[in-house]
Amino acid sequence: MDAFTQSVRFDRRLFAVDVRASIAHAKMLSAVGLISNEDYDAIAAGLAEIEREVAAGTFPLSIEREDIHMNIEAALIHRLGDVGRKLHTARSRNDQVATDMRLWTRDAIDTADTALAGLQRAFLGRCERDAAVILPAYTHLQRAQPVMAPHYYLAYCEKFQRDRDRLADCRRRVNVSPLGMAAVAGTSLPIDREMTAAQLGFEGIAENSLDVSSDRDFLVEFVFCLTLIAEHLSGWAEEWILWSTTEFGFLTLPQAFCTGSSIMPQKVNPDCLELIRGKTARVLGDLTALLTLIKGLPLAYNRDLQEDKPPVFDAFDTVSACLEMAAPMVAEAELQTDVISERLDRGYLDATSLMEHLIAKGTPQRTAHHLVGALVAKAKEKNQRLADLPLSVFQEADAGIDSSVYEWLGVENAVQKLDSRGGGGPDAVAQQGRRWRERLEG
Repeated sequence: MDAFTQSVRFDRRLFAVDVRASIAHAKMLSAVGLISNEDYDAIAAGLAEIEREVAAGTFPLSIEREDIHMNIEAALIHRLGDVGRKLHTARSRNDQVATDMRLWTRDAIDTADTALAGLQRAFLGRCERDAAVILPAYTHLQRAQPVMAPHYYLAYCEKFQRDRDRLADCRRRVNVSPLGMAAVAGTSLPIDREMTAAQLGFEGIAENSLDVSSDRDFLVEFVFCLTLIAEHLSGWAEEWILWSTTEFGFLTLPQAFCTGSSIMPQKVNPDCLELIRGKTARVLGDLTALLTLIKGLPLAYNRDLQEDKPPVFDAFDTVSACLEMAAPMVAEAELQTDVISERLDRGYLDATSLMEHLIAKGTPQRTAHHLVGALVAKAKEKNQRLADLPLSVFQEADAGIDSSVYEWLGVENAVQKLDSRGGGGPDAVAQQGRRWRERLEG
C-alpha cells in the first residue's frame, strides 16, 4: 500500500515551493496570534534548513510518508517537536498541494515564456543575416509565391508570440491563492488569507473552498498551452527536415544536432529535429491524460488528483528541452542560397503577380485568373518561364497587355510588388522586422 500510494517519487520537485508556502502560512499564523513569533522563527529556520538538505540531496525521503509535503512536515516535527506540529494549523494537504502546484506552475510559465522569447530572438536574428534572400512560399507543399526570407522567420515569431500570449492569459488564472481553504469547507480559525496571498505574490484569493479542492483546470490549461507550443515546434521541425534533404537542398543543419548512420557512412540524420517532432506525441498524451483524469470526478477532492503531476511535469520538461534545442539550431543552420536561387524560377512563382497586374489594368479577377492559367500552360509546353514568353503571346491572350508586363514577371519583380501590410515583399517585411525588434529588443 505504501508503494502504491506514494507520490514522493515525482512530487519531490515541489520541495522549494512547499517550503515557501509553508513559511508564508506560518508567518500568517503568527500575525493572527495562532502561534507565537518564537514558534514562527523556529519553523521558518527549520524549513529553510530542510530545503537546503533536499536541494543538496542529503534529505532522506520516505515512501511511508507518501509525499514531499508529509516528508517535510515529519522532519520538522522530528526537529522541533510540538512547535513543528503547529505548522498545519488551519491548513489541509488539499489546499497545501493546490497552492504548491499553482506556485510551481506560475514559475514554469515564466520559464517557458523566457525560452519562447529566446527562440523568437533567434528567428529575428536570422532576418538581418538573410535579409536579401528570396524563398518560395508553399501551399499544399506546392510552390506558390515568392517571399523574403525574413518574412518566413517572422511567421514563427508570430506563432510563438501567440503561445506567449496564451501562457500569460493562463498565468492570470493560475495566480490565485487557494491557501486557507483547508480540506473542503474552510476553517473557523481567524486566519488572514489575503496576507498569505500577498506574501506569495498571488493576485487574489480563491472564493470557494469546494471548487479549490477539486480544481485542476489551471493545469489542463497550462498543458494545453504547452501542447500548442509543441505543435508549432513540430511543424517547424518537419519543415526543416524536408528542407535539409537532397531533394530540397535548402538548408544545412548544424552538425552538432545531427547524427550519422550505423551502417551508411554518408548519412547526416536530423535526429534532433525528428525528436522534437516525435516528442510532441508525448505532450499530446500528457494533455489527454489530464483531461481523462478529471472527467467525471465529483466534488471535492479525490485521490485521483494525485496523478495530475506526472503529466504536467513531463509536458513541461519535454517542451523545455525542445525549446532549448530549437534556439541554437535556428541560429546556426545555414540556408543554401545558391541552391534556392537556382531553383526560384521553377514553379511559376510570378503567376499571381501577373494576374494582379491584369486586375490593376481593369481585367476582372476570374478572367485574369483564367488568362494567366492559360499563359502558364503555354510556358510549360515550351519549357519556358513566363518572363521568357514574347509580348505577342501575352497580347494573344489580352490585347491590352503591353511591355510593362515584364516589370511584373520574374521572381525578383514579383516579390518587390508585395507591399501590402503583413506581406512578404521587402518594404512590408522591413516594417514587420522593425516592429519585432522593438518588441523583443527594445
